[in-house]
Amino acid sequence: MRKNLEHIKASIALEKIVGWKPIIIQHLFFCEIMPFHELKDLIPNLTHGTLIQHLRELEEQDIIERVVYNPPNAAYSITEYGRTLETTLESMLQWSVTHLEHMNAKKEADSTQEAVK
Repeated sequence: MRKNLEHIKASIALEKIVGWKPIIIQHLFFCEIMPFHELKDLIPNLTHGTLIQHLRELEEQDIIERVVYNPPNAAYSITEYGRTLETTLESMLQWSVTHLEHMNAKKEADSTQEAVK
């Protein structure tokens, strides 16, 4: 029963950093503060509205903070608490690179097997 409760708690926490959020956070790790428009330019496949929604959610979770300058312009930075995700996200990034390589090799092997048949 205890283990099941831990899994439920973990899934609730992980739900807060899914989708584009790890990519947003990763970009913010490399800058002390990043204006909204620069962040948007770094993730061109992400719509304006979705980026705003994700930024608000990350701000609510105390992972990032919003700084207003020359209103209505805003910039974002990682909070001290948000920095605790750095190692975890780095591991996820390394795994995703390895996974893509694995899937490309698998696809190549499958193509070779199909050609032999």
